[in-house]
Amino acid sequence: MNYKIKDLPLDERPREKLKRYGKEFLSNEELIAIILKTGSKEKSVKDLSIELVNSLKTIHDLNTITISDLIKIKGIKEVKAITLLAAIELGRRVSTVLLEEKQKITNAEDIFHFFQPKIINLKQEKLFALFLNTKNEMITYETVFMGTQNKSITHPREIFHLAIRHSAMKIILIHNHPTNDPTPSPEDISFTKMMVESGELLQIPVIDHIIVGETKYFSFFDHHLL
Repeated sequence: MNYKIKDLPLDERPREKLKRYGKEFLSNEELIAIILKTGSKEKSVKDLSIELVNSLKTIHDLNTITISDLIKIKGIKEVKAITLLAAIELGRRVSTVLLEEKQKITNAEDIFHFFQPKIINLKQEKLFALFLNTKNEMITYETVFMGTQNKSITHPREIFHLAIRHSAMKIILIHNHPTNDPTPSPEDISFTKMMVESGELLQIPVIDHIIVGETKYFSFFDHHLL
């Protein structure tokens, strides 16, 4: 027989817990158990979900997991893998449009949550430029550089050329540190200074530079470094 959620004691059933207490009170394993629905002949859905989570370095690894990764776990076949991937992708899309729907940029944390899914597990540095109007509303964003950690990021003229093309009045820079340590390097500091000075000259101010790790971020504005 396949172990199902209904085979668990009532107070251990994730669906019942969600209805009673809300989705925020469920563990990652319990949320996955609801998506998987059933276990296998050897494992309950709860044990299967625990095994899946234990196979990850961090829960963020779900952003890059594949069908072939999932079906290596005994008890997860293609249908379960596809169902889980669809749920992960839907969550990613919701988080991606969150800032776009909100439009107005109010703080660095919003930007961190918006860009975090885009840089998870990247082995190279990636630089984004976020273009704003006078009301701090997002016009658009673009990837302006991707390369090695030791290579100079990009030249300011390329970024300001895009800003002028998009009729932007302000710019926010965002890039990742693959090490998950968002502490700015000397190169990050000098690049930011160069961008700020160029922005003052062109009257398109750079109002922040945010360095994003997998779980934390650093804002030049918040640290009074602009």
